[in-house]
Amino acid sequence: MDIYRKNNLDCSRITTQNYSTSFSLGVRMLNRKYRSGIYSIYGFVRYADEIVDTFFDQDQQLIFDEFKQETFKAIERGFSINPILDSFQDAVRRYGIDRELIDAFLLSMEMDLNQKSYDPELLKKYIYGSAEVVGLMCLSVFYFEEPEKYRHLVAPARKLGAAFQKVNFLRDARDDFEYKGRIYFQDIDFNHFDQASKQKIEREIEQDFKEAFQGIKALKKQVRFGVYLAYIYYLRLFRKIKRAQPSHILKQRYRVSNPKKMYLLANAYFRNALNIF
Repeated sequence: MDIYRKNNLDCSRITTQNYSTSFSLGVRMLNRKYRSGIYSIYGFVRYADEIVDTFFDQDQQLIFDEFKQETFKAIERGFSINPILDSFQDAVRRYGIDRELIDAFLLSMEMDLNQKSYDPELLKKYIYGSAEVVGLMCLSVFYFEEPEKYRHLVAPARKLGAAFQKVNFLRDARDDFEYKGRIYFQDIDFNHFDQASKQKIEREIEQDFKEAFQGIKALKKQVRFGVYLAYIYYLRLFRKIKRAQPSHILKQRYRVSNPKKMYLLANAYFRNALNIF
């Protein structure tokens, strides 16, 4: 069983590395004892996201329903023949990840199968499930033996997830709007996307980043650098998008280059080591 679990965790780790060099680098900056849980969470959320965002030539609802059923069967049994789900259920049981967080995440993923536009309340619900609860799952891994500290950091963890998701909305606007027909901001007309509309979204993101940063500074040293690095990467991506003209948002997908990531890594390392924030 030890070999089986290690093999399944390797699948989650490789999934993280293949899909996100930025996130996987952040995980590698965590203390070793926390990495497996974060890899397991990422593998699970990535596979769920793939179902709703990739397999358009398949019966996505059927596949998603099967994935959802297998997720809860794995958690109940403490085992799955699916390596990603087995790795995830092990993290759920090991770190006491709340069932409500899993339900909320899966609900948001299912929204992407059926929902094309979002009013403010529905968007709030979607962001909570698709991003904020992922931050809370990670927080469960970091503080599974320190429930009081977990509760203290819930609000900033949610804000960090929200900031990341809203940056993704701007980064992926072309793909979401033109190819998937999704409009996450009801009062934003991407057919006439102007500077005022863009700045409205950016003000929300800036406030989320500001509140999230207070939580990052309060994290214990074993995990702070990894989370801070992810924060720095997304903040740099956000600033790059802020400088872009509204018309360009729907023409290209913005990213942070690998050399810039290496510079940010070195800079973040010294700031974290010297406690200069």
